[in-house]
Parts: sequence; structure tokens; C-alpha cells
Amino acid sequence: MISLILALAFAGMQDMPDTDSAQAVSEAAPEQPAPEPQRDPVTGELPVDPYEMSDAHAGATPFAGTGMRDAFHGQDGIRRVVNTMVDRATNDPRISEIFVSHDLVRLRRTLFEQFCYILNAGCTYTGRDMASSHRDIGLQIDDLNILVENLQAAMAQEKISFSAQNRFLSKLAPMKRDVVTR
Repeated sequence: MISLILALAFAGMQDMPDTDSAQAVSEAAPEQPAPEPQRDPVTGELPVDPYEMSDAHAGATPFAGTGMRDAFHGQDGIRRVVNTMVDRATNDPRISEIFVSHDLVRLRRTLFEQFCYILNAGCTYTGRDMASSHRDIGLQIDDLNILVENLQAAMAQEKISFSAQNRFLSKLAPMKRDVVTR
């Protein structure tokens, strides 16, 4: 009986991997890091998982008429506001860490599209909805307030009237519930 138990035990041990050998193999062959994603040669953006595009994802309906578009100096002015805001945010030590791993080329494009769409300046928004695009960022209310400060400074630099700034911010404000995640 004991010999049968020993025979089964030895048979089982032969099927077990040699942990020292397995460890040596895994140490000898380190895992290769995943290749860096390649930027699109035309847009310069990193690839993203597919999603359904919709103007509804912009987070607000556009202003009626051309008044707000004109107040922001058309698409050129909107682009300057976006670029200044992103530059300020990425250089602001209070929130710059948030942007370190982000595709700033895509961020600039989608923010421009979003602002342009909301300001009724003739753009289509192709970005993700606000909740899913901010889900993994972990923004806090203080981060959002600093970002708004940078947007206000960018709008002031573009010489956009205070009343137009306030009207635009009032369109963006309800997005807080989708953007602030902690």
C-alpha cells in the first residue's frame, strides 16, 4: 500500500514543473515591452479604440445665431483660445501632471471641435462623450476650477468680452457632473 502511494506521489512529481527551471527561463527571457503606438502620419494623433461619433457628445447644444461665433473671432479665434488654454494648462504646475500621458494633438483638435460646435462656428464634434473621455483621468473639482481659470485667461487674451465668456462658461458648466470623477 505504501509503495502504491509512493509510486503515485513520484508520478505526480514528474508531471509538476521544475520551479527553479521555470523561474530561470522567465528570468532569462524578459518580456518585451509593448511597441509604442504609431501616430497617424496625417493628423499626428495616436490611435484610439473605435467609438460612435455624434455632435451630442459635445456636452452642450450650440448657441443660436452667429453672435457667439463672432464674439470669439470665428474659428481662428476659437483655435487661439484652445491652443492658449492647453498651453497654459500643460504648463500650470497645479494641473500639468494630468496632461503628461495624453495625446495633446488629439486634445487640441477635439477641444477646438467642441468649442467651435458649441459656439455655432460651423464645426462637427468628432470626440468621445464627456463621461467616457474623462472617466480614467480622475479629475477633482479643484482641477476643473484651475482649468476654467486657464480658459478664462485664454479668452481674456483673445479679448473676448466678459459677457461672452460668461455665456460660454454657462454652456460648459453642466458638464462638471460628467468630467469630475473623484
